[in-house]
Amino acid sequence: MMRIAVASGKGGAGKTTVAVSLAAMLSTGHSVHLLDCDVEAPNAGLFLRPSIDVAEAVMRPVPVVDANLCDLCGRCSQVCRFHALAATPSRVLVFPDLCHGCGGCLRACPRGAIAERLVPAGEVRSGSAGPIRFTEGRLNTGATATVQVIHAVRRMETASEFIILDAPPGASCPLAATLDGVGHVLLVAEPTPFGLHDLRLAAETARLMGLPTSVVINRDGVGNRCVDDYCASAGIAVAGRIPDNRRVAEAYSRGEIPLAAVREFHDAVAAIAAQLLREVPA
Repeated sequence: MMRIAVASGKGGAGKTTVAVSLAAMLSTGHSVHLLDCDVEAPNAGLFLRPSIDVAEAVMRPVPVVDANLCDLCGRCSQVCRFHALAATPSRVLVFPDLCHGCGGCLRACPRGAIAERLVPAGEVRSGSAGPIRFTEGRLNTGATATVQVIHAVRRMETASEFIILDAPPGASCPLAATLDGVGHVLLVAEPTPFGLHDLRLAAETARLMGLPTSVVINRDGVGNRCVDDYCASAGIAVAGRIPDNRRVAEAYSRGEIPLAAVREFHDAVAAIAAQLLREVPA
């Protein structure tokens, strides 16, 4: 099994297009499971059009304080790094949207005054799109438990030869939750100063996690060579180049995977897939 995360430092760089195209390419001759971990804006399903056969609610725990047992010692608020509890002279205030569900406050309370209740955070849906197994997470509107929903998506992994993870954009906790345990990170970036800025952030996250990383330059031909120069100086391989082509954008706008529509796009994805196949242990 090889887990490949397709990520980018910002939205709109083309990571979902690369992720679904790579999944489609590898599914010829290999078992593939695509996990859409961009739970705040999942859209891989728009291209794969899967048939969903499993849908499960994702629940998260939040603390509940029993005022009859609480002696207002403040230990719960002291151990909470996310300030989800605040001890006042008269009671302990709980801010559920700040809670990460770690359970630290329960263990720290010397009087056992804290319990947990489950609240809905989102949903995980799984199904199939032809030969591709598909799973996506959807964070409830207004909910903040992004990482918990990503963990629920990751738990749906099947024993496929390739696990493709469409990662959330950025370089914060949701990205780290997606990258945990993957075998390779493909960072998609545009060759512009803005693309370089966001690429640096995502690449640093992957470096700190000790993950093999390569870069896919999307819309190659616009901008300049700043991404190439950065990759050369940072020792990051350029896994592929997707040419700037209006037909790719037109296929995307129709909700189509551009493999069949643009030969240059097909060849670029095929080269990336071939390189990844060489990394699979014999």
